[in-house]
Amino acid sequence: MNIFRITGDLSHLLAMIMLLWKMWKSQTCAGISGKSQILFALVFSTRYLDLFSTFISVYNTSMKVVFLLFSYFTLYMIYRRLRKTYDSENDTFRMEFLLVPVIGLSFLENYEFAPLEIFWTFSIYLESVAILPQLFMISKTGEAEAITTHYLFFLGLYRALYLANWIWRYHTEGFYDQIAVVSGVVQTIFYCDFFYLYVTKVLKGKKLSLPMPV
Repeated sequence: MNIFRITGDLSHLLAMIMLLWKMWKSQTCAGISGKSQILFALVFSTRYLDLFSTFISVYNTSMKVVFLLFSYFTLYMIYRRLRKTYDSENDTFRMEFLLVPVIGLSFLENYEFAPLEIFWTFSIYLESVAILPQLFMISKTGEAEAITTHYLFFLGLYRALYLANWIWRYHTEGFYDQIAVVSGVVQTIFYCDFFYLYVTKVLKGKKLSLPMPV
């Protein structure tokens, strides 16, 4: 554990809380990609299978349980409680375009050809691209609400802090996880344009808008 890992986890948790708070307060899930949330639920479900077999610490177990609960509660809000406000017409990203290559890569590139290891690898690869349906939805509608942009910012910040965590661990422990690092870099790249727009527009009180796709 180090400051980068802890603040990264807190940033991730804050992002999820902000998203749930937005839906609960406004009683709408407009502008939120249900498909991205399905993918994130898959990420947590496959990554935390060791919850039933391995105990690392109270902190580790608590965070796993919280992320799982928040993730599935988000899906409940989108597809059950607030389903009438769900913008399915603009949430049209084809998830199979992500799932099929990620599944294939998980079998081809892993540390050990064992069920738990393959599921863990799958979760790492999938997390790196799970935000794409949300970004695609924003580009399709041309804009995003402030609370949604804050959610995306803290989600991207979590990944950036985890990159710092890996750099720190490499220099202090000699630890290096190639799969996690490469996937993390890919995920951070997807956020780069968004970070720029967030700083130049949202933090200045302007509404984030993107060019409509042709």
